[in-house]
Amino acid sequence: MRLDKYLKVSRIIKRRTVANDACDTDHVYVNGKQAKASYNVKEGDIIEVAFGARTLKIKVVSTSEHIGKAEASSMYEVLS
Repeated sequence: MRLDKYLKVSRIIKRRTVANDACDTDHVYVNGKQAKASYNVKEGDIIEVAFGARTLKIKVVSTSEHIGKAEASSMYEVLS
């Protein structure tokens, strides 16, 4: 699954266009490297998303294409 779609489906970022813009402006890193929106997310990847002064660091647990809002947080594990 593409990185921008993963961020949207997991509800880390609410809209895919916003997720795409975040990737284009160096706010998203995967496994310590800057990532493009087209990066293929795999289970076990560590994703860091910068929200202003705050950074969210998560570990990918699953990459389900279709998941309900209530289960979206089960797609990742928050590290910090």
